[in-house]
Amino acid sequence: MLEQLLKKLAPLSQADGPVLAAIDGRCGSGKSRLAGQAAAVLGCSLFHMDDFFLPPALRTPERLAQPGGNIHYERVAAELLVPWSAGKPVCFRPFDCHSGGFGPPVQAAHTGLALVEGSYALHPELYRYYHTRIFLTCSPAVQRQRLLEREGTAGLARFQARWIPLEEAYFQTFRLPERCDLVLDTGRS
Repeated sequence: MLEQLLKKLAPLSQADGPVLAAIDGRCGSGKSRLAGQAAAVLGCSLFHMDDFFLPPALRTPERLAQPGGNIHYERVAAELLVPWSAGKPVCFRPFDCHSGGFGPPVQAAHTGLALVEGSYALHPELYRYYHTRIFLTCSPAVQRQRLLEREGTAGLARFQARWIPLEEAYFQTFRLPERCDLVLDTGRS
């Protein structure tokens, strides 16, 4: 999988100007792991959508009823994608899911290519900023096993009850896999 990902991303890492690539996909499909490996090989910046979950004060029923509405896509655009696209450094405070607040500022100097990984990275409000769009998937059985190993039994139950249905609604509403430049099934060898 990493080889296929690098084949798609390597040309972008040679670009002179600002370039953004998104890696979206199903929970348990390996987005964070593969993006981290690719960023290390390519020497590029890596940002995580987990840092941009919607804070509690903005979680209205109307917002949460929107597919992908549980991500603070306005902040992703304003604090990350717009500055990076303009060749400027970025600065944002990552959202901390455990405390419900924000952590210390993260600053990143512009390095050319940046990867943005995580569910909702390709939200329609963010889609236009990316030069390459990648979707990772795996079968429900592989997803279940990976989540069980990563989250334990209680965590798996939370994902099955809440996060997987939200993600699937987002993927289906916005026809995500078919709109991507590369789709990788990480459950296959």
